Amino acid sequence: MPYEEDDVTRLIMDTHDKAAFARLAHMTVGQFRDWLLSHEADTATLSAVAPGITPEMAAAVSKVMRNQDLMAVARKIRVVTKFRNTIGLEGCLTSRLQPNHPTDDLKGIAASTLDGLLCGIGDAVIGINPATDSVANGLALLDMLDHARQQYDIPTQTCVLTHVTNTIEIMNRGGAVDLVFQSIAGTQKANEGFGVTLPILQEAYEAALSLKRGTVGQNVMYFETGQGAALSADAHHGLDQQTVEARAYAVARAYNPLLVNTVVGFIGPEYLYDGKQIIRAGLEDHFCAKLLGVPMGCDAATPTMPKPIRTTWTP
Repeated sequence: MPYEEDDVTRLIMDTHDKAAFARLAHMTVGQFRDWLLSHEADTATLSAVAPGITPEMAAAVSKVMRNQDLMAVARKIRVVTKFRNTIGLEGCLTSRLQPNHPTDDLKGIAASTLDGLLCGIGDAVIGINPATDSVANGLALLDMLDHARQQYDIPTQTCVLTHVTNTIEIMNRGGAVDLVFQSIAGTQKANEGFGVTLPILQEAYEAALSLKRGTVGQNVMYFETGQGAALSADAHHGLDQQTVEARAYAVARAYNPLLVNTVVGFIGPEYLYDGKQIIRAGLEDHFCAKLLGVPMGCDAATPTMPKPIRTTWTP
């Protein structure tokens, strides 16, 4: 996609760290794969070269790697983020508690939240998908969640997964916003389909930082992505869905997120044929994101069922 016509392309090129890239510049894609799998590419080294890796480089090398290769390299990479707790430490698994309710009934959501906490879920975030996507509803839900969090001194963060423009207005009204959520994609046109631009994301990022609600860190953004999103919006510009998906991680990386989830399989069965492809897509996304320095989790969904079963994990 031409630099002049796509702001994601401009972001990738303008933020590319040439000094970090210098260590890799002489390599072919195959040599890059071999190096990633070598002992030389340890945790510290992979962190150092991450700013020099473009999404297209990550997607290309993933295509010549086996599933085992993707897991072996991703395991070496540590992407640690912080807000009220710390996510991404070795050997630690964090999960999102998702107490949705068909009518956004506050008592129903509170009951589901308690149930999830008793099961040990919610250290990544307590995040609600609202049935009604409005500023007023978002304010009410966030107020209830924040009250519960403070009442029981729960060391986590809360979020209502409303549109980013709603969250900006909620912050303007003094709402209890911990994390700003938004679905993102790998092209300007696809992001516009979500009703979002890079300047809007920057505005939300700066507003959330100004609240200073984090206690151990200030990673304030929460993104979701998914292979097939750009294709379904006819905004992929001829790119294969894995490469255009990896470009979304460059968008995420620019805003230092606490969490990013790839919603593997939820976009629809027309993009991922079966469970084998869903597993492969999840491993590709996890690998590419971590290689770029993005904290990636996986929201595995079953697209063939009337009501998808969704389980979120963040390694």
